Amino acid sequence: MMLRPNQRQKLDDTDDKLFYAYPRFVTHVDEGFIQQLTDLYRDRLQPNTRILDMMGSWVSHLPEEMQFAHVEGHGLNAEELSRNPRLDHYFVQDINEKPQLPFGDQDFDAVLNCVSVQYIQYPEAVFSEIYRILKPSGIAIISFSNRMFFQKAIQAWRDASEATRVELVKNYFASVPEFTTPEIITHKSTAPNFLQWLGATGGDPFYAVIARRR
Repeated sequence: MMLRPNQRQKLDDTDDKLFYAYPRFVTHVDEGFIQQLTDLYRDRLQPNTRILDMMGSWVSHLPEEMQFAHVEGHGLNAEELSRNPRLDHYFVQDINEKPQLPFGDQDFDAVLNCVSVQYIQYPEAVFSEIYRILKPSGIAIISFSNRMFFQKAIQAWRDASEATRVELVKNYFASVPEFTTPEIITHKSTAPNFLQWLGATGGDPFYAVIARRR
């Protein structure tokens, strides 16, 4: 699944650490998206396990009632990460510059990435690392919508349709043959539950691509 060099390019090719130097205490998707993601985590994650939340921020979408053995946070802004109440520990690292993660093999039960996969320039290396640090049968959940910092998303993502972006993430997993065949959750309504019952649609589209370490 090698991306061509031009497909890895960003419109703003300045140091990502400069772009993320100032904290953004906002949410990047709507409440409907967040509700669906939290429900997905509630269904797929197990309590008292070790979680890595990659490319995260000051908010967590983990279910409030679930307790985990350890939640490790990763991102590019320390001030944002320090405000995330679910993190037991966090670290700052630009994975486009250094994709190697500072953990031992088979260290985590789950790896999560919410609305940030579009910024990864070397997905082959990053997904290999995700595989390496997952325990056997460990789960990786990559979720995204159609929002992005356009100037920081890679060309392959910017030029793709929403359906093609799903295929792109499937191919990221496929670049590591030891992952299971990805499961796709797509195009669910993100309207609040009570509006869905009334037949309402709209809101941010919700996509998740899920695979496990064999």
